[in-house]
Amino acid sequence: MNKTLQRNETREHLLITGEQLCLQRGFTGMGLSELLTLAEVPKGSFYYYFHSKEAFGVALLERYFARYLRDIEFQLQQQSGSTSRERLLCHFRAAERLFREQGHIVGCLGVKLSAEVCDLSESMRNALQHGAGKIIVAYAQALEMAQQQETLHLPQPPAQMAELLYLLWLGASLQSKISREVQPIQLALSTIEQWLKAH
Repeated sequence: MNKTLQRNETREHLLITGEQLCLQRGFTGMGLSELLTLAEVPKGSFYYYFHSKEAFGVALLERYFARYLRDIEFQLQQQSGSTSRERLLCHFRAAERLFREQGHIVGCLGVKLSAEVCDLSESMRNALQHGAGKIIVAYAQALEMAQQQETLHLPQPPAQMAELLYLLWLGASLQSKISREVQPIQLALSTIEQWLKAH
């Protein structure tokens, strides 16, 4: 029991350390030697958990999207008197506010790796696609609920609007990361506010 717990803790420690390195240097810039030195884990232990650096990258993305999806679902499903439309807008406004306060995209492994790894690793590309798909489903559910609450009239069906929201926000986040300016995210937020305007 203790050995199983210890193994899980070592695996998680490697993933936490690896995510921090990837956010700083990107996936290709993250050397295994540096990772193992920082994590204070021997090379043999790394290959006990992950058969390759690519498999480690897949695990990083799966862990990131699982955590991000939990956060999104918590934000969108709170029953605090606000409507589903208001909660969805708050989700995007909070991300825009965080960028303004920090001056950069904070802790977003999906944005960091989306362009970098798609041509390097099919399995990592699939992990990105799978994670994005789950987020789009969460957005679609929120939009469907907003329609049921009669606070929203969408120009497209909820599933299509959810994909548009994700694509717009991802593109704006990438451009804000490139330019280190908040304007792309602010423009995306303004567009989303128009799309989700109550009638």
